[in-house]
Amino acid sequence: MTTLLQLSQTENLIAAFFQESEGTWHSERRYYTLPQVETKEMVSILKIEFLEQGREELRELAQLHGLSDEIILRCGAKVSWESKESVSEKKQSKGETLFGAWGNILYRDRGFATSKPVTAKYYFPNPQTLCLRTEYNDSVFEEELKLVGKNYRTRQSIISRAGEQLMIGQYLEKRI
Repeated sequence: MTTLLQLSQTENLIAAFFQESEGTWHSERRYYTLPQVETKEMVSILKIEFLEQGREELRELAQLHGLSDEIILRCGAKVSWESKESVSEKKQSKGETLFGAWGNILYRDRGFATSKPVTAKYYFPNPQTLCLRTEYNDSVFEEELKLVGKNYRTRQSIISRAGEQLMIGQYLEKRI
């Protein structure tokens, strides 16, 4: 059973993680589509902004999720990106998403494969490593984000459906 003290510590960890992630990042990633192991390489520029409790973006996110108290989200992050294929440099996507934390739940305005609001359960095996589990549309998205010093982050995402892994994404991000 999770205690209020544990939830408070978890919220402090997510706030610190978002604050340490704030800035602009160059992200190189590789997606492996399973079981054929087709590979796709992408490059993105990510911009991460820390959002403290009470920010208008977090109020709007709380409303989007139907939370009764608009200032309930303790902190969050606004992430924008622009991506292109590594080899052809063909533009792939451009967008923005919001994250807001309350307890051990991370609220998002959209998911990886949906434009609808989603939630993820999160935990920290250590203060530099954030683990997320998101479920929707019969799919499971497991992610690990790790701060490596002040200037690097690694990420790994595994997407599964019906117990079968469909895709693995591996990322190396460097602060710029």
